[in-house]
Amino acid sequence: MAEYKETHGGKVKNYESDPDNPYVGQLWYNEELASLRVYATTNNSAWSTGGDLNTARGRPGGAGSGNTNALAFGGDVPGSPTVTGNTEAYDGSSWTEVNDLNTARAQGGGVGATNTAALSFGGILPPTTPNNSALTELWNGTNWTEVNDMNAAKRNMGPIGTSTSALAAAGGPPAVATNESWNGTSWTEVADLNTARNQLAAAGADNTSGLAFGGTDVPNVCEAWNGTAWAEVNNLNTARDNFTGTGIQSAAMAMGGRTPPEAFTNVTELWNGSIWTETSDLNVIRQDLRSSSLSQTSALAFGGALPAKSASTEEWNADFGHGAWVTAAALNTSRTNLIGTGAQDAALAAGGNGPLAVTEIYNGTAWGEVNDLNTARRQFAGNGTQTSSLAYGGEDSSNATLDINESWNGTSWSEVADLNSTRRESGRAGADNTSALTFGGNVPGSPGITGNTESWNGSSWTEVNDLNTAGHSMGGSGTATAALKSTGSNATVSVSNVESWNGSSWTEVNDVNTARSDLGSAGTSTLALIFGGVSVPPGGGTIRASTESWNGTNWTNENDLNSGRDQTAGDGTQTAAIAFGGNPSGTATEEWYGDSIFSKTVTTD
Repeated sequence: MAEYKETHGGKVKNYESDPDNPYVGQLWYNEELASLRVYATTNNSAWSTGGDLNTARGRPGGAGSGNTNALAFGGDVPGSPTVTGNTEAYDGSSWTEVNDLNTARAQGGGVGATNTAALSFGGILPPTTPNNSALTELWNGTNWTEVNDMNAAKRNMGPIGTSTSALAAAGGPPAVATNESWNGTSWTEVADLNTARNQLAAAGADNTSGLAFGGTDVPNVCEAWNGTAWAEVNNLNTARDNFTGTGIQSAAMAMGGRTPPEAFTNVTELWNGSIWTETSDLNVIRQDLRSSSLSQTSALAFGGALPAKSASTEEWNADFGHGAWVTAAALNTSRTNLIGTGAQDAALAAGGNGPLAVTEIYNGTAWGEVNDLNTARRQFAGNGTQTSSLAYGGEDSSNATLDINESWNGTSWSEVADLNSTRRESGRAGADNTSALTFGGNVPGSPGITGNTESWNGSSWTEVNDLNTAGHSMGGSGTATAALKSTGSNATVSVSNVESWNGSSWTEVNDVNTARSDLGSAGTSTLALIFGGVSVPPGGGTIRASTESWNGTNWTNENDLNSGRDQTAGDGTQTAAIAFGGNPSGTATEEWYGDSIFSKTVTTD
């Protein structure tokens, strides 16, 4: 079978049929079905605080089986001498000092499946410059024993494997591409990485399968090892060096580090065998940390520099996998500031920048043009289904703010009763063209933004209780009697504010994780999804690809859109949504699958 299949947006592992036991978050191409497949669940992954190291340190060695069983050894420490051989064992709640390395060192490699069997190799010896080491020591649960040295002295390698089967990938300084394999007794030079790098991270179960990622010179490049050669695969989302990784080749993690040129980060990414996805951040921003585990579901991150040396320990507990966005057929007409209604496989797109009157429908495979809106418009709102929708407010070709309301019956648009207030960039909720809610937006005059809310009963609009916080360009989901307003803008910056509507009044609930405006949304008041948008602080904005889900109480980060976008539209449910249009793509369409194993036929190269 082919190793990888090219798809829209990247490479995925190619299988003749589904793998026997797919792991949560695994993405693959089923050759028999000619379909992209994903095993996806809800994300509840998070870092939590564990017991601190007894000795604060940066760039130690690490080993262990997860967040209940770990070993930290060596590292850079405050004071004099600046390099230590101190070793500590973690039992799931606290660290205990055990016997030291025979030779103090920092910036060395460390591997091991438990805290009773580990390997320490390479590093830097005192005095620290430029005294690289090739020393190797083996831990038996009680003592360290010197064993055969590496062939080349180096530090800041990518450590892969266990105490009996390991790789020492790249390192430096200066950055090298050399790679050595440990068989439990001795080191052997094997095939080089494609790109030289120093201060990288790595993951892998043994010396026949591994992943090396990031590092100096190539801070986002990722390579996979098959026991014979390295092959470049999809890059990290956050370029970095001086960070750490854990897991195996098909299910790895990257966390913390330094982003070019000199900024620290707490970003955590998950690798599913094909792509990297951002997940919950570390609680402590730091570089020079280390980790333990061959697992993606249970890991430990410890030590580092803030820039002061750190004793901080964090435990990773995962129930992840998220859902996944899959590229679908593009819109026929490029557009931003449009409306989107309907379902994942039965959607409606109308209007947009121009302004436009063009309307298209999606059948799960392709978009087709249907009858236009009566009034071309942009920055308006709409709700409903592919066969029963409303379009209201917005801005016309003369830049006039509108109160015009149009109803879609599955074939054509017709004008019905106007809004009470002209507005653009308002929020929306509603099941069809007989029941709707619109809220907030921009209105003529001063102050310009409003919290005004109107309810539609199928024949007229009625003003009801206002939002607690005025805003515009927000997400909206739910019905006229149970809706959710998510994020938006206060006319100056994007906000994270969320409010829930119970049919008579708005109540503030928990904020989203990422403030944004001009986003897409789907779902209900208790099971919602938001995606894309732009985060605008004073002085500029960042277009987002991030996706979040709402369970009625809290927001959870999910897998990103394949391409960031704002001024986008979409609809559907929390587990089956669609996103289309927006800036900068204009025509791009993506479908969201958030539950179980799903299939989607895709075009391949």
